[in-house]
Amino acid sequence: MPGRTHSREFKLEIVNQVENGQKTTAQLSREHHLSPSLIHRWRKEVEARGDAAFTDQTRPDQSLEQRIAELERFCGQLSLENTILKKSLSTYRSSRGTK
Repeated sequence: MPGRTHSREFKLEIVNQVENGQKTTAQLSREHHLSPSLIHRWRKEVEARGDAAFTDQTRPDQSLEQRIAELERFCGQLSLENTILKKSLSTYRSSRGTK
């Protein structure tokens, strides 16, 4: 049934029932009208992410945003320094008469 959304708790309960051997994937598929492949995806998600499974990842952590801003400032500073050094080197070479 396309378009349905399930809560994190529901997904974890389904995965736990399969993992604990309480019910098979086929039983849960029939019982809850779920695709077996969906249950397998949920199991892989729990296996890969553990307790963080099924949590919203769309909003990055505030500290990560701060770190990105810090790195962008640093990158800008390095770019400015690089430009200054290139101009200095160009001036030095032209004053010596070599290129």
